[in-house]
Amino acid sequence: MNRYLLYIFLALFMLSSCQAETTTPIRLNHLEPLPAPTPVTSPPLRVSVASVISPQGTVQSYQPLLDYLSTRLGRQVILIQRRTYTETNELIGRNEVDVAFVCTSAYIDGRDRYGMSLLVAPQVNGKTSYHSLLIVPASSSAQTIADLRDKVFAFTDPTSFSGRVYPTVLLHEMGEVPETFFRDTFFTYTHDAAIEAVANDLADGAAVDSLVFDFAVKRNPELLSKIKVIHTSPPFGIPPVVVGSGVRPQLRAELQNILLGMADDPSPLAQRALAELGIERFVMIDDAAYASARLLRSRVGLLSP
Repeated sequence: MNRYLLYIFLALFMLSSCQAETTTPIRLNHLEPLPAPTPVTSPPLRVSVASVISPQGTVQSYQPLLDYLSTRLGRQVILIQRRTYTETNELIGRNEVDVAFVCTSAYIDGRDRYGMSLLVAPQVNGKTSYHSLLIVPASSSAQTIADLRDKVFAFTDPTSFSGRVYPTVLLHEMGEVPETFFRDTFFTYTHDAAIEAVANDLADGAAVDSLVFDFAVKRNPELLSKIKVIHTSPPFGIPPVVVGSGVRPQLRAELQNILLGMADDPSPLAQRALAELGIERFVMIDDAAYASARLLRSRVGLLSP
């Protein structure tokens, strides 16, 4: 009998336990929406512009382009400026910027030293070339660089091709060097500042980028009454747009497609961006375009201030 009582007790216990459990009914007409996924934000695109013109002029000229890139990429685009071409190259070398607008000589040096590569190049007046212009005050009697002996000369940047390498090559062809040929030299670090130095008689001569000079004259025609050009160099490969070695191939291709298609984009922002830069369109360019500049640059070596 005790065994039967034990079975009955266990059965009653299990029955009471099952009755104590409750279940939650599933109601298909009261479904809860899944939580929204956390949005993924892309890091900003970092762009640097070599100091061809003054920082204020750079922001004014390039901001519409930065805004256009931001709109097309759907991400923030920030401008990172440095004082010298070398500092801009170092930003690329350390992968601290993704895209840079550099001068011809800076590209040659940056390709060899940091592995930067050509993305696109601007086209101006149907060409992808430019010149170094030797300028003097309108009142000057100088007709060639030889006439500037013992004068004050303004270089732009220590590694600028049009603003330092080319006039130094001209002196080398005469068997001279800037340190002993000129009475004094100084660096302006931008081409527009070199133009102003000559226009205001702070320098007896300077060598400047023809694109910057033409654009400056277009904005301020009065400069033609203060400055004259006494020498124009042969054409050289135009200052290009480059990317660093750390830029992903997908981003590189996307940037290239956007820039190459700008001229055919009828949007006001695209057209304003090109107009502010004074260019017609962006086009592809090959390293061979810089062969002549590379050859001349090798004659004077890597310049330092």
